[in-house]
Amino acid sequence: MVIGIRVLQLRGEKRNIDIPIRILAPEDNGKKWICRFEIEWPEGKAARWGIGGDAIEALFHALQMIGIEIYGSDHHRSGRLMWLAESTGYGFPVTKNIRDLLVGDDKRYL
Repeated sequence: MVIGIRVLQLRGEKRNIDIPIRILAPEDNGKKWICRFEIEWPEGKAARWGIGGDAIEALFHALQMIGIEIYGSDHHRSGRLMWLAESTGYGFPVTKNIRDLLVGDDKRYL
């Protein structure tokens, strides 16, 4: 079950391309919890998951992994990827080792 969707925009020459991000409800697999997510890049869908000891930790790790995937992408490096406005960030947390990549509000608040 999808519990959240955020749509980023990739600025194109003629039109913007939607980049939907879907977060699914955490699931108990018997030993750990997993929280699946999907990012629909123009090149194809990236389907991944975060793992945790409970649903909250799995969700938090999924959110961080989304942030890592976005900030590590060629689309971010191109400067053409945006959420609400250019250069404001995407609203996903990241791990400490890539905080230097954050922009805008992400850099200020996350």
